[in-house]
Amino acid sequence: MKTRIHIDKVEPAGYSAILGLEKFIESTSLTRTHKELIKIRASQINGCAFCINMHTKEARIAGETEQRIYALNAWRDTPFFTDEERAILALTEEVTLISNHVSDETYEAAAKVLDEKYLAQVILAIITINAWNRIGITTNLIPA
Repeated sequence: MKTRIHIDKVEPAGYSAILGLEKFIESTSLTRTHKELIKIRASQINGCAFCINMHTKEARIAGETEQRIYALNAWRDTPFFTDEERAILALTEEVTLISNHVSDETYEAAAKVLDEKYLAQVILAIITINAWNRIGITTNLIPA
């Protein structure tokens, strides 16, 4: 396997635009845990090996437990996640699988446990990792 194209080198302005969104997400009040759960879960759904590798490492460095990382794809069936995290994970799944739309139930559950600004930041974080996943998968980025 090899990377098909290095978009950052071929089209640096476009790549920088997405990087700008990532930098914005890093500047928000989203907790490190929430950011990493979003990134890992969306990357699992999308099958982006590069991003799964990167974000599980980053989550561990940030203090995330192996148990929660391993159970993330079955989060509904474990007691390891808070109500807030569950709402964020449900929203992450529905935004990532957008062709099924985001249900009122999922959106309202997130709006119930997150204030409006935090909810907006969560949605932007989900959209951002999905953009990175699409770059990683399309260009065949190889995990280190």
